[in-house]
Amino acid sequence: MELYNITMAALIGIVEGVTEFLPISSTGHLILLVDILGFKGPPGRVFEVVIQFGAILGVCWVYRERLLNVISKPASPSSLHMAGVLLLGFLPAAIIGFLAHDFIKAVLFNSLIVSIALILGGVAIIAIEKSPRKDVVLSFGGISPLKAIQVGLFQALAMIPGTSRSGATIMGGRLLGLSRGAAAEFSFLLAIPTMLAASGYDLYKNAGEIDAAGLILLAVGFLSALITAVVTVKWLIGFVSSHSFEGFGWYRIAFGTLMLILMY
Repeated sequence: MELYNITMAALIGIVEGVTEFLPISSTGHLILLVDILGFKGPPGRVFEVVIQFGAILGVCWVYRERLLNVISKPASPSSLHMAGVLLLGFLPAAIIGFLAHDFIKAVLFNSLIVSIALILGGVAIIAIEKSPRKDVVLSFGGISPLKAIQVGLFQALAMIPGTSRSGATIMGGRLLGLSRGAAAEFSFLLAIPTMLAASGYDLYKNAGEIDAAGLILLAVGFLSALITAVVTVKWLIGFVSSHSFEGFGWYRIAFGTLMLILMY
């Protein structure tokens, strides 16, 4: 196993762990990074799916106490609320993803669409953050079933590559009156069922591509994404309490523009 590929696997895993939960699109960063580095990982989408699992487990670790509480006390009011709003938030993307999965992968996964989505998403973040609004939902516990479904519809927009799942859910939550903290927390927790379902389905379809030669790369990428996701989510939880997301919007515009320049 070449040292270069192992190093690149670690780097790409780190990028996944950072960008998956920031509103800047992990898909766009991975597309550009893989092209620039010339990374030769396992065939198919196995490597991408495995590092996504690493990022998911990172979120599970950060929220392990709350998740264990739901498992150990499933009938408690807090557990029922958490399970209910996450299920309702998950359903729109699950239904649309099941019906349109092949179309999305075949037609929408290209660098041009990702670049445009990055730029438009950046403009949207800046506009939302600059517009005046009053927060009416200050904590995760205040999220109603209707709000959960509405945020879930915003999450479904992230099936367009480059949109950013976290960006769509956090900004959608802000438009619906969720505070930055409540919107970010709901986005992180909603990532667990959503990404598990999407990655699990992709892994099922690509399982035949796994071979012993690529196991080291998979393990390195997985661990890098897991550790980085833990650090990123913990940092972002503290960041959102006193900072605007506007900077992420400008970053998206610059990054999307860079992708267009490199393509053309």
